[in-house]
Amino acid sequence: MLGLKLPTDPRWVNIVESNIDEILTDHAWCEQKAATNAITLIIQNPERTEMVDALLEIAKEELEHFGQVHELIKERGNILGREGVDDYVSKLYKFMSKGKSRHESFIDRLLFSAMIEARSCERFKVLSENLPNNALAKFYRDLMESEAGHYTIFIGFARKYAENIDVDKRWQAWLDYEAEIIVNYGTNNAIHG
Repeated sequence: MLGLKLPTDPRWVNIVESNIDEILTDHAWCEQKAATNAITLIIQNPERTEMVDALLEIAKEELEHFGQVHELIKERGNILGREGVDDYVSKLYKFMSKGKSRHESFIDRLLFSAMIEARSCERFKVLSENLPNNALAKFYRDLMESEAGHYTIFIGFARKYAENIDVDKRWQAWLDYEAEIIVNYGTNNAIHG
């Protein structure tokens, strides 16, 4: 369904397990950024009522996830750490169409969003299937399903609003690019790391 070309090595879970507190902080900030991204798309495209409604729900859900991760952090006797740089997302951002029409940039922003949701979904699946902590595994299973829904919404709107853009061709370019950069990740204590 997601079309990702390179799966996460399940051994990444070993890094997660030994750095769970750092991973939870990184995860919380990923959820906040996802909510901000949805709100940014709303601000830039208020005339697209159907999309605004859908992205408003995504933003609420992402903030709810932020709150859930924050609760996990507190339950572990910790506090939310500072936001770090998500190098993976920064590299994806560089692939977005710039200097083209507003419409092309809009479609690429939707595909950029779909890509992040797709990889997050895939990472959460790996966690849900490999974490020995049953409560955390279930938590990530639930989030995996949510991220899959977000991916579907973003890519669906890209196709709906494409006009003269070949979304499937551009999506394949995104998948190829993501495969080139993801080979450098999976060794850090971060959701996309």
